[in-house]
Amino acid sequence: MKRRLAVSCGALALALLVGGCASVPAGGAAPTAAQKSDPWEAWNRKVFAFNDAVDNAVVKPVAEGYNKVVPQLVRTGIGNVFGNIGDVWSTANQFLQGKVQYGFEMTMRVLVNTLFGLGGLLDPATEMRLTRKSEDFGQTLGRWGMPPGPYLVLPFLGPSDLRDGVGLAVDLHVASPSRLADTTAGAYEISALQLVHTRADLLATTQLVGEVALDRYSFIRDAYLQRRLDQVYDGAPPLENFDDSDDTPPPKKQ
Repeated sequence: MKRRLAVSCGALALALLVGGCASVPAGGAAPTAAQKSDPWEAWNRKVFAFNDAVDNAVVKPVAEGYNKVVPQLVRTGIGNVFGNIGDVWSTANQFLQGKVQYGFEMTMRVLVNTLFGLGGLLDPATEMRLTRKSEDFGQTLGRWGMPPGPYLVLPFLGPSDLRDGVGLAVDLHVASPSRLADTTAGAYEISALQLVHTRADLLATTQLVGEVALDRYSFIRDAYLQRRLDQVYDGAPPLENFDDSDDTPPPKKQ
């Protein structure tokens, strides 16, 4: 867990250094919307390619083997346990964002699944209509008014932005399931299992993206930024302000 936290913080620091080298578009042209949100695109694409190489060489094959070897019932139980642990942190973030009702609902969800779901192995709370309302610290920072900052691809961890990178570092430090382990080796084993399980759940999604996207980098970036905007504003983001200096009201007739 500490190693993953160090990777996140190191990536943020390195990105800040690279950001100082960002240049203005040639000819002084105004930057496009994509360039405004992704001024470090050249660096991000290199990290994206690195992550792709690691995924194709190691993570994806292991995840495919995991799906073939581990029965669906067992995988569901593992996902439920990880989800229940994540629900505890989501509950805290609901309260931090001032969403008291959702905070109490998530508290009830955690208690039901922990007490009656064999420590989270089962998910009776969903059957009781206590649905999961996931929140992370990046969303909390956004709720507090912190802007997202430039888009950022983190080594090993994928798409993010400066705000979510800070939030992710807190998430990993406070709420990583690996913190439940008694030994360092156990923490690494839990982190590895969580990574493989999450990647296995995304196999169909990543295959679809590869089939429909002409530029996977741009597709994933735009989808991530839109999704995070919706999450921070609970599906109702503010309307974009289109500043058009030519749209001036006509003069009044004399």
